[in-house]
Amino acid sequence: MSKYGPLEDYLKGRTEKEVPMTFEAIERIIGAPLPPSAGQRAWWSNNEQSSVITRAWKRAGYESANVDMSGRKLVFRRVAEPAPAAPPAVAEAAPAYVARGRHPLRGALKGLLGIAPGTDLAAPADPEWGDRAE
Repeated sequence: MSKYGPLEDYLKGRTEKEVPMTFEAIERIIGAPLPPSAGQRAWWSNNEQSSVITRAWKRAGYESANVDMSGRKLVFRRVAEPAPAAPPAVAEAAPAYVARGRHPLRGALKGLLGIAPGTDLAAPADPEWGDRAE
């Protein structure tokens, strides 16, 4: 989870069209102080390239509005339904499976390969490979 994941979760749990918040309240939710760049208006823009926190409130279905830099407060305004949670990647899920003794990919290809009867798996694929003159 990202540093701003708790803010995203908080906003996803809200049903109001507008959620007024102070910078201090955001710091309490994320459990850390906001970076010095949060003192610049551009950091609170809805451009996902300007700050990491923007992606958190966008995924929750909100945009920032009425940013008051001197009062250190803003309003999150609902613009869409929250984005559905992405399923965990195999790398993230693997520890839980490994703890139970089985990796999620183990046996994934079972039954997809067959060997023709009479095939000698120990025989070289090309018996004359060393006899070639090049």
